[in-house]
Amino acid sequence: MLRYGIQQLLVAMALMLASVAPSAAEVQIAPPSAPSDPVRVDDRTASGSPLSAGAVPDIEQGETKSLIRPPALNNNGIQIPGISGETVPWSIVILLTALTLIPSILMCVTPFARLLIVFHFLRQALGLQTTPSNQTLIGLSLILTFFLMQPVGKQIYETAIEPAQAGQITAMDALNRCQGPLRKFMSHYVREKDAALFIELAKEPRPASVDDLSMRVLLPAYILSELKAGFQIGTVLFLPFLIVDMVVASITTSVGMLQLPPVVVSTPLKLLLFLMVDGWHLLIGSLMRSFN
Repeated sequence: MLRYGIQQLLVAMALMLASVAPSAAEVQIAPPSAPSDPVRVDDRTASGSPLSAGAVPDIEQGETKSLIRPPALNNNGIQIPGISGETVPWSIVILLTALTLIPSILMCVTPFARLLIVFHFLRQALGLQTTPSNQTLIGLSLILTFFLMQPVGKQIYETAIEPAQAGQITAMDALNRCQGPLRKFMSHYVREKDAALFIELAKEPRPASVDDLSMRVLLPAYILSELKAGFQIGTVLFLPFLIVDMVVASITTSVGMLQLPPVVVSTPLKLLLFLMVDGWHLLIGSLMRSFN
């Protein structure tokens, strides 16, 4: 019964559609109309006298030509204000590429890596696994990085970004101008030993000074120097807390407290020592002075 009802419903719908749709004989294609003659304007308009308000020029009967014309298209391309010589598609591609490279640039040309390594060493030395959290340490490293790189960013803005916004230089010229302040900053902290290593690997002629290094050599040499500096500071920071662990472990073993883990006793002592000497103030101050 259900299948019979569905069949009847489909038949009724087909008959309804057939009655609504026009037949092929009723559909006629209109022949193309002949081009109309140009619109005739009243003699008053042709003679140069202005039309009065609300006046409509005389048009011959039968003429259907529209008086409204579509606006002309500009084939010169859309330009972004402030950046000359770059169209919208290429500017979007360059912008998206730069956004994807921002994390790598942040790690390679700023002191972010050194700061983050030192903070992780401090957390391990205190015996804390998740406090402060990774997000807290990364945020603190970003803020300190911004504090240190603010003079460099200001110089980049004045020499590269402002002329590009004014249309005086192209985006590629602005990118080349950005290398000057960054090169000056990185060459101040790169080690000669690391620079010599990458000069040898790149098979480039030895420059007269560190300021003459190419970006191909300077970038890896700088990040290698930052890693070494971060590990050096973290190791020195680890030593006093390691001494506390050794003293607590020897005392608990000597009194026969073998079932008590030394970490349970040493962690509160290390935290108390760190707070008594105002450890965060000393650590941040030492890190900031190391970049002067």
